[in-house]
Amino acid sequence: MPTRHLILVLGDQLSLTLTSLADADPARDVVLMAEVLQEATYVRHHKQKIAFIFSAMRHFADELRGKGFDVRYVTLDDPDNAGSLGAEVVRAVEALRPQAVIVTEAGEWRLMEEMRGWRQDFGLPVEIRPDDRFLCSHAEFRHWAAGRRELTMEFFYREMRRKTGLLMEGEQPAGGRWNFDAENRKPASPDLLRPKRRRIEPDAVTRAVLAMVEARFPDHIGRLDHFGFAVTRAEAEALQEAFLENHLSQFGATQDAMLASDPFLNHALLSFYINIGLLDPLAVCRAAERVWLEGRAPLNAVEGFIRQIIGWREYVRGVYWLKMPAYRDSNFLEASRALPAFFWTAQTDMACLSTVIGETIDHAYAHHIQRLMVTGNFALLAGLLPQAVHEWYLEVYADAYEWVELPNVIGMSLFADGGVLGSKPYAASGNYISKMSDYCRTCRYDVKVKTGEGACPFNTLYWDFLDRNGEKLAGNHRLAQPYATWRRMSEAQRQAYRQSAARFLARLDAGERV
Repeated sequence: MPTRHLILVLGDQLSLTLTSLADADPARDVVLMAEVLQEATYVRHHKQKIAFIFSAMRHFADELRGKGFDVRYVTLDDPDNAGSLGAEVVRAVEALRPQAVIVTEAGEWRLMEEMRGWRQDFGLPVEIRPDDRFLCSHAEFRHWAAGRRELTMEFFYREMRRKTGLLMEGEQPAGGRWNFDAENRKPASPDLLRPKRRRIEPDAVTRAVLAMVEARFPDHIGRLDHFGFAVTRAEAEALQEAFLENHLSQFGATQDAMLASDPFLNHALLSFYINIGLLDPLAVCRAAERVWLEGRAPLNAVEGFIRQIIGWREYVRGVYWLKMPAYRDSNFLEASRALPAFFWTAQTDMACLSTVIGETIDHAYAHHIQRLMVTGNFALLAGLLPQAVHEWYLEVYADAYEWVELPNVIGMSLFADGGVLGSKPYAASGNYISKMSDYCRTCRYDVKVKTGEGACPFNTLYWDFLDRNGEKLAGNHRLAQPYATWRRMSEAQRQAYRQSAARFLARLDAGERV
């Protein structure tokens, strides 16, 4: 029987409810999936990220075959692999002669731009369907954003709560408040009783992928010797249940905390599976809500968790598609410094950065405060080039796709968008890191020393950042207090901060160990 539709499924679309599969007929349609070098190398992705996606793709192809689909699957080491998704579609079209190509919209701008040209390139109909795995469509977000002076996430989040009914009591939020973030900022202490995270033992399919990735991408960041990601829907659902049972109740209070001995604390570690399609975000939120309704987790924990998914995740996707493609090149503070080498090696005497980057190398993961207030904060204070920082984050985290990562880095971490995403730069001295972590205890720099030899670099860089960006930031009402403090300092004190920062940045630029 001739092929009716060629259905392309991308590596982050591993959902049986995908719109491109909605009316698929296993007897007449063919599903195309392809591991291509272009997608693995447009930035130098972490080894575990590549292995995770390729293994999950292979398992999803098997899941589709189990439902009767004819899956044309192209592995990376296939000698006929054409190297890009477009070229693989061309190859499949020539071989199968389908009546049309169907695909769910890509999550990233660069690939969507390519897809929009496929109808002309292939000479046959190409239907690009919306991705309804998100709660807020592009049109809905544009409508919400239209005419607003500020795109405040909190107000968007409230709309998503009303739309989904999550944690709602009629028209009012459960507990009488929309946001319990003030209760979720406690430091943590080591806890030997905290349940250990389950590591998924690689099966034969995953072991073959790991060997291929190690052979093909030996110079990419990361290590594969303790790979333990879920790569099937069942495995991801098991990890979801383990989080809800063992960690959700404590998630809220310590979600901003950091411990050198425990990279995961009570975080969900589910973003990998939500972003790739193995878990449905709304279903995850409803499961978390049930835990609260059953009295097994407090409201502050469940609300904080749900806000990350239906609030922040949906919001940054909306901003991405609203502001691209110019958004990627944003550089409001005109930062231009190159990334230091230690971002790839963790070889730095700053214990916070060494710890977080080391964990990133080991796990392709760091939680949101580590990303925002350690690596992101340093990049902001040191004036690192936003686009270089963006590419690093996209490379190193297994849950990073440009639609979610770019706004978080350009907007939230680096204030490079001038305030589209955040109302102020998330700049902080070493005191914040000392308060929320135990990193400073083993650091060769003293967080209590403000300037001079042995001073915490975050202390000197913080005031130098405010000083050198005063023309652009001094009018920001949320920075009124630190600028008032800066003005009250003696000129000698201000000069000491400037000089200490200049010495540190000179050593950084010279490639010296800092």
